[in-house]
Parts: sequence; C-alpha cells; structure tokens
Amino acid sequence: MATYAIGDLQGCLTPLLKLLDIIQYNPDQDQLWFAGDLINRGPESLATLRFIYSLRDKVKVVLGNHDLHLLALSRGFGRLKRSDTLKEILNAPDRDQLLDWLQSQPLCHFDKELNTVMVHAGIPPCWNLEQALQHSKEVESTLKSDHADDFFSIMYGNKSHKWDDSLTGMERLRVIVNYLTRMRFCTDSGRLDLKSKEGPSTALANYAPWFSYPSKLPQDCQVVFGHWAALEGKVNYPNIHALDTGCVWGGSLTAIRLDDRLLFSTPCPL
Repeated sequence: MATYAIGDLQGCLTPLLKLLDIIQYNPDQDQLWFAGDLINRGPESLATLRFIYSLRDKVKVVLGNHDLHLLALSRGFGRLKRSDTLKEILNAPDRDQLLDWLQSQPLCHFDKELNTVMVHAGIPPCWNLEQALQHSKEVESTLKSDHADDFFSIMYGNKSHKWDDSLTGMERLRVIVNYLTRMRFCTDSGRLDLKSKEGPSTALANYAPWFSYPSKLPQDCQVVFGHWAALEGKVNYPNIHALDTGCVWGGSLTAIRLDDRLLFSTPCPL
C-alpha cells in the first residue's frame, strides 16, 4: 500500500490518468490525496470531478480556492469569469450529488502515521498544527450547516489581512479561508499579501513566502500544498513539498509518494 499526494488538477483529467498509470496506482491498495483545485480552467472539469467522486472512499481531498468558487457559484454568489470552465458542472444532471460531496471536504488534512499535513495554499507562521486543524474545522462546520450561504455571500475579499484571535463571525472564517486556500506571501506575523502571484523573488518589502518563516508545526512534520504554480515545485525546504507544477498552463502534473517522498510527474501539453 502506498499514499500519493497530487497537485492541482484544475480540470485536467487526461494527465491525471497518465500519472496514475506511471505510479501504477492500485485502487484496492493505494490511497490518493488531492491538494485542492480539482476543477476550473482546464478542459475536463466535470469529468475530473466525476472521476474523483467515483474514488471518494479511497481519496483524501482538501478544498482549494477554485473549488470554493464553484460552490459559491452553485449557490448564486460570485460571478462566472471568462476563464472559468465550470458551466458543465453547474448544468450537469448529477451536480447536486457532486457538489454536496465537494462541500463536505475539509480545508486541512493531517495523517499522524505519515506525520504529514495537506492544505491547498499553506499554513501561516502564526499557527501551530492544532490551530490550523481547529480553524479549518470552523469553516468545515459552517459549510455543512444552514449558514453556508451566509459564508459564501462574504467569501470573496482580501480583508482582514491578518489573523487575530478576537476575530468573530464570517470575517473570521474569511481570514481562515484566505490563509488555507489563497496565501502565498505574508509577513512573519502572518499579514497577507493576496495580490502578488509570481515567484519568491517578487515579494514586497517585509513579505516572504509563508514557508520561509520558522514553523510552529511539529518537528519533521511534512507539508504538502498546491496553489502556487510559479514555484514550479521548487521550495528548497526539506519538509515542504510544492505540488502545483502548472499542469493547466502546459507544465506538468506532479505526485509525491508520501511513504518515501519520491516524486513522479507527467507533462501536460496545452
């Protein structure tokens, strides 16, 4: 049995199937982790979501910003962007089944045996593991409740920029979501820059990649994340594993075997 974590699919099913062939994936023995952004921008969003749903008892998924965008659109919030490839899902006869399952997924997943945490964007330097998991559960509980629409109605936005334990209500949830699904650059105290999207060398003064700061996570805890294609999978920190290698942009799709941290990839031509 092996466990593989895979980066952002963004609706690219064909490369995923190629990658599963490369790793000789056995659904009866192996487990797959997906680091969020299962859909959007790519040409096979509906087919991708259906495929992962078909494996739902054998996969671990965390929500990414594109997944949350789809869920908000399905409830009448936000707007469909020109680059979105979500209409097919929104119009699918099985959309409710697929979206109900998607909405029940966490924002953060930790496996004690593997000593590995998976999140879409990252864990800010101001949180330890227990805080990250607890704050993730706050959002997850809301998404599973009658207040989900209240959250989706305010989800979009960059404020507040920084975590504060005194934050309450929907503003608190939005900051949690921005950390876990949108973060790239922050200050050592956790103040976010949510506008910069390029590589580490483009950081504003006093900002740096979230993973460059001293971590409050347990010693030797491994972090797998996606979201930041401009990194091209390169972070140069032994416990940090960037899995978004730009599949939807013509890069590659990457998996890491968590048991021995061996990497696998397949090209994703445009």
